[in-house]
Amino acid sequence: MNIILFGPPGAGKGTQAKFLVKKINGFQISTGNMLRDEIQKNSEIGKKIINDMNDGKFVSDQIVNNLIEKITLDTSKKNKLIFDGYPRSLSQAKNLELLMNNSNQKIDFIFFLNVNKETIIKRIEKRKVLEKRTDDDLSTILKRYDTYMETTKPVLDFYSKNPNFYEIDGSHKIEDITAKIEAFIKF
Repeated sequence: MNIILFGPPGAGKGTQAKFLVKKINGFQISTGNMLRDEIQKNSEIGKKIINDMNDGKFVSDQIVNNLIEKITLDTSKKNKLIFDGYPRSLSQAKNLELLMNNSNQKIDFIFFLNVNKETIIKRIEKRKVLEKRTDDDLSTILKRYDTYMETTKPVLDFYSKNPNFYEIDGSHKIEDITAKIEAFIKF
């Protein structure tokens, strides 16, 4: 089973992805974590990522797509992928569709955790204190939220036509969101 989790920063994608990893014995595919790993390894890709970030740009689709391709071709992870925050652009969504077809896989469920800006602010403030996340500066989060909503709208439009697309009110408690996901998947 392959699943996509969408939602703005602070929507709870990572929390739900961790639950699904345990539930289906799957693999969480977090592009943010993958990019941070490349930077830490000081790889060629990591250097390109830093350059893009220093220039205030999004990391290029080509870099992200290449990292995702390696994962979709890994037979040990076949049909056990939980995409946490990918795809973020229409070109990434089309690329993922192509990668899934090429690896004889499909996306079984697409969940959009829809959360308003006020709820995100409250969660980020709480997360900043509890987890001491350095990427949780409020003004940065608000910019990321607006950018996310703007760039992800075409992706949501692309997937919302899919019969496996489900929008979930992400402002509810973690357990309630988990229960809704479980009900759709019918564990």
